[in-house]
Amino acid sequence: MQRLEALIRAIPDFPEPGIIFRDVTPLLGNAPAMRLTVHQLVSPFIGGDITAVAGMEARGFLFGALVAAELGVGFVPLRKPGKLPGATYQANYTLEYGGDSLEMHQDAVSAGARVLLVDDLIATGGTAAASVELLRRADACVVGCAFVIELAALGGRDLLPDLQVHSVLSY
Repeated sequence: MQRLEALIRAIPDFPEPGIIFRDVTPLLGNAPAMRLTVHQLVSPFIGGDITAVAGMEARGFLFGALVAAELGVGFVPLRKPGKLPGATYQANYTLEYGGDSLEMHQDAVSAGARVLLVDDLIATGGTAAASVELLRRADACVVGCAFVIELAALGGRDLLPDLQVHSVLSY
């Protein structure tokens, strides 16, 4: 894990003063580290009969698609409002520095689908909780959540009390 942690860049005061942004770009640029990260994201969920992986815009797309390919299942994009052309579900959430919304096509997953939610980071948990809400509105079963980074002091996993939450790195 030290090898992966060494590839996470800390950028102070981004996007706002007082926030330390954890930049995964160097990790994504290192193929062996990226493969190791995907393996670490997937490993607790092997054998969980996952039928789809969902990821949040934007970095959740990167890791989510890689995890979906590793598991041999489809990928469900959870997008910012106005980006999807079909009928959507929408969920609002708050961040440590504001609020936003996510949307998902209403036909993105089948009822009963077993979905793994993947993102690069969990902080306050608002984005993840909104994502779980979207998936459950489509009657999907959220198997668990996997994050590359967890900012543990912000307590984000507390908003996911009934789910298995796995993070590769914790700060």
